[in-house]
Amino acid sequence: MELGLHEILSMPRRVFLNEQKEIKQKTTGERIRLFMEELGPTFVKLGQFASTRPDVLPKDIIIELEKLQSNVGPFPSDEAKKILEEELEAPVEKMFSEFQEKPVAAASIGQVHYAVLQTGEPVAVKIQRPNIEENVKTDLEILRDIAGIAEKRLEMAARYNIVEIIEEFARSLKTELNYLNEGRNSEKIKEQFSNNSHIHVPEVYWDYTTAHVLTAEFITGTKLDDVQKLEMKGHDPGLVAEHVVKAMFHQIFIEGFFHGDPHPGNIMVLLGDRTVFIDFGSVGQLTSEMKDSLSMFVIALRRQHTEGLIKAIDRMGMIPEDVNINELNRDVENLRDKYYDIPLSHISLGDAINELFTVAYKHQIRIPADLTLLGKALLTMEGMVERMDPDLSIIKMAEPFGKQLLKERYQPKRIAENLLNELFEYRELLKDFPKNIQDVKSVIKKGKVRVEISVPKLEESLKKMDRISNRLAFSIVLLAFSIIMTGLIIGSAIIRQTSPIWNIPVIELGFIVAAGMFIWILYAIFRSGRF
Repeated sequence: MELGLHEILSMPRRVFLNEQKEIKQKTTGERIRLFMEELGPTFVKLGQFASTRPDVLPKDIIIELEKLQSNVGPFPSDEAKKILEEELEAPVEKMFSEFQEKPVAAASIGQVHYAVLQTGEPVAVKIQRPNIEENVKTDLEILRDIAGIAEKRLEMAARYNIVEIIEEFARSLKTELNYLNEGRNSEKIKEQFSNNSHIHVPEVYWDYTTAHVLTAEFITGTKLDDVQKLEMKGHDPGLVAEHVVKAMFHQIFIEGFFHGDPHPGNIMVLLGDRTVFIDFGSVGQLTSEMKDSLSMFVIALRRQHTEGLIKAIDRMGMIPEDVNINELNRDVENLRDKYYDIPLSHISLGDAINELFTVAYKHQIRIPADLTLLGKALLTMEGMVERMDPDLSIIKMAEPFGKQLLKERYQPKRIAENLLNELFEYRELLKDFPKNIQDVKSVIKKGKVRVEISVPKLEESLKKMDRISNRLAFSIVLLAFSIIMTGLIIGSAIIRQTSPIWNIPVIELGFIVAAGMFIWILYAIFRSGRF
């Protein structure tokens, strides 16, 4: 509301909201989805990206944003052919013996056409939308401005680092705009399953591939979400589901490079219960430390071990110095208690990981984007597998992979390699140590050392010190005044003795001087406002 976007989402006269009656019947999530579809491909991609962040958006809005995976209209085939010929520098008829003008699929960045190479291979030709890069660049600038305003005005936006999230989205989108990256991702995952006869990844035809055109093997199979059709064609849904889960866990725990969007449209089944993964525009990559942390989390959750869960959070993200450890422990224990004594077949690994991320973000613990993508991928996979085989336990299947990863972590060979790497790092550190000391010495000699001391609530502390010193001064002056008055009283008794000096009105003058000093110091203290 503070950004004024609610007015845009509720305006009845917008192009994408033609009838006021229909608008009032739509939920907030539906309005946001329609709004993003109207704004174009960049915002459609933003919606898809936002659907992977359950720590930032409520569940009902995420459900609507997930519908942005499809429902994108195609662009004219004439433009598609023009882009294709410009990119491959040859007429369509010369490259393909057949090219279907009507696309078989359309997405926010590009669309896919069926074609046949002159050599006879059926292929899927993905062609990027015209002027998409220029439009994306403009839209990203707008998003950065909106995010900057949001962080200044909204506490939630600042807490979740919306500007940084938009930058993550920008990097992801720019990578996805280059189809060469998608081709390399496809080949990398294909290599992962080179010895697995149950998994197939389409071949990329590099002679017909550029940054804006991707040509790959055309696959015709049965979608995973059509269980009845799978059974009609003689497939075993439970066995296929097991293959999918094992393939994803192999990518995650063993390879550390996984399909980031394993929804039913990107996974098909061929004869012999072979599973095919397609569309590798979105992928996630886990470092060795991330994989270790994830395996620790799976095993700690399985064993209901609170300290293990805390260690997993600590290793996954960067805990800020001012975090409330007691409150963090309490939230993690609540998470553990939620899954305590529950059959593994009823535990959702994706839900558990996303709830862990919610706890992390509540305490402003920074989690790598690849891990949030992992949570989304696991949720998508679980929802799909549950329809195929409700009795299949995802977390039971994940535990052996986690244990295998931990065994590899503590293998003597790996320990020796890690120790050797650390020794090399210390060697370089010691090698540069004399030079670094010399540099510091030179800076000190030149008097360029700058020391900054940060004291929390410094101004408030100084004000308190002023009040204390002023009250102390007041007490001293009051004591001095009392001593002077006492002396004058005693002196008044002495002046009854005969002496020329006592003819002067000493008592009156002393009283006037002391009273003047007293009034002046009081005025100075009260004027400063720090009594």
